[in-house]
Amino acid sequence: MRTLLYTFAIIIGIIIYAYGFQVTQVDLDELGSPTRQESLRRILRALARPDFIEYEKEEFQVETPIYVPCPAGGAPASALDQSGPYMVVTPPCAEPETEVSVEGFNFAPNTEGPLNFIPPSGVSLQLGRIASDGSGHFALTVKLRDRASPEPQLLRAVTRRSIGGPRLSQNGIDTIDKILETVFMALLATTAGTILAIPLSFFAAQNLMRTVTSPVPSIALSILAAPLGILIGGQVAGWLIKLGLPLASNLAANGVGLIVIALLLMAAMRWLATPAETDPKTASGRLWQVGALLLASIGGILLFLLLSNLAVNVGELLTPRLGRMGFLGNFLTKLGEILQLLIVPICALITAGVLMNLAGQLGQKLVERATDQLGWLLNLLLAALAGAVLFLLIGLAVEWLYEIRTPMNTRIIPALVGAAAGLFIGLRTRYDDSLPVGLTIYSVTRTVLNALRSIEALIMVIVFAVWVGIGPFAGVLALGLHTVASLAKLYSEQVESIMDGPLEAVLATGANRLQMIVYAVIPQIIPPYISFTMYRWDINVRMSTIIGFAGGGGIGFLLQQNINLLNYRAASAQIFAIAIVVSLMDYISSALRQRVV
Repeated sequence: MRTLLYTFAIIIGIIIYAYGFQVTQVDLDELGSPTRQESLRRILRALARPDFIEYEKEEFQVETPIYVPCPAGGAPASALDQSGPYMVVTPPCAEPETEVSVEGFNFAPNTEGPLNFIPPSGVSLQLGRIASDGSGHFALTVKLRDRASPEPQLLRAVTRRSIGGPRLSQNGIDTIDKILETVFMALLATTAGTILAIPLSFFAAQNLMRTVTSPVPSIALSILAAPLGILIGGQVAGWLIKLGLPLASNLAANGVGLIVIALLLMAAMRWLATPAETDPKTASGRLWQVGALLLASIGGILLFLLLSNLAVNVGELLTPRLGRMGFLGNFLTKLGEILQLLIVPICALITAGVLMNLAGQLGQKLVERATDQLGWLLNLLLAALAGAVLFLLIGLAVEWLYEIRTPMNTRIIPALVGAAAGLFIGLRTRYDDSLPVGLTIYSVTRTVLNALRSIEALIMVIVFAVWVGIGPFAGVLALGLHTVASLAKLYSEQVESIMDGPLEAVLATGANRLQMIVYAVIPQIIPPYISFTMYRWDINVRMSTIIGFAGGGGIGFLLQQNINLLNYRAASAQIFAIAIVVSLMDYISSALRQRVV
């Protein structure tokens, strides 16, 4: 019986591979095709001679007469000067469009160039290309042009000989410029991706999110507070930007305002953070906590705004004064502009986070103090309202994305469906039951990361090239987004593999979740996080050479151009540069991992 199963498995395997050969169109006849072999030889020889170094060239022209057609009595004999390069044509005269043999002697070894037919008009008509061997000899059979004349016409061979020392060719200069661009594209993408991936990794770690539970009223109030916080945060950001405008144009006032606000914020936070003032067990303590949180948020955003304005002003001041080092001033300017762009979304997220936290605490207090009847009523109302708002937001997103102009389908119906779903959840759960909201956040985060990770950076760069234009900036954005998805997954898996003992010990002291992450999680994950980050930089260097094919800049863009132009010598220089940089990155990252990790 076992022999029969093995035989059946072998037959199935043969059928699968046979079909695979058919699908992949395996054609061994093409391997022996003379045309294919000649093309392969030509490409391999070009790749073996990368266009990276060049020499100054000296041009030589060697001419020999030929009669087309033969004059009466035949072509007269001509004296050959054999002290230098010379050519012999056999026969020395012929009818138009007749083949003749051309041999060259004493040419520079291993040189090549065109062999031209020169009629009395002086126009050069190329007949073929010569290639001398190591002794300076070549032999070529060419077909004469249809140019008849009683006067002798010429065959002219043009060759170039290298003189002087080697120097970088223009392709070599372009290759070095683009490979540096590629390395820094990978560096910026890795840095930005790491900054975003670290906080996301905690949301994607199941062991940290498993214990996050909340009752339905607390979850519902948090959902209701989220869009409200984003709207309020956007308005607050606009108000703070207007408040900082008078300081933005004055460098001195901007700097003084930055220092004053930083000092006031530090003093206020130190005073408000004293245990006697912020005891959460008392009403005044909770009020102080809320006040400290709001004050820290507003002060932090205003500090962020002034810092961005200061960076822009200082950068614009330094750029023309630094000369060749002006890129440092430009860096400050761009950094300030990036911070200015982030003010509104950061302010909206901070405000939404604060309101969601307060709303969640309010929901928890309501659950603790409500009677069964009031708790049941709150459960139903808040669940229905939160479901309606959540589904309404989804409907609005669908309306914008697909340009649907029917409010009944994108607003009213989704709100009613969401309310019905909320009522169903409210009826199926008690108001004081703790729902696994942490696992829900974990599942959503993992799903989004998996979706982003499944889309290659080569596809992402097409979208970003449309958004910001073709060039390295589009490549940085595409690599950065893919880095976020990849590193967040690796980081979260590392968090899931940490020891539970330190977590339980820190929580046993009464610490909150943030303190638990700072003192129990982070010390265990720093070495692998560093290792993963350096490895990702190595990956981004290799990926950045590919996204250039889709308009992402870097050396891949130059490589694609040369391949499309069939300039394989130039493409060979880029291929060697990529191989060298990838090897160096591997050695450097390996040394850093051994030293740091």
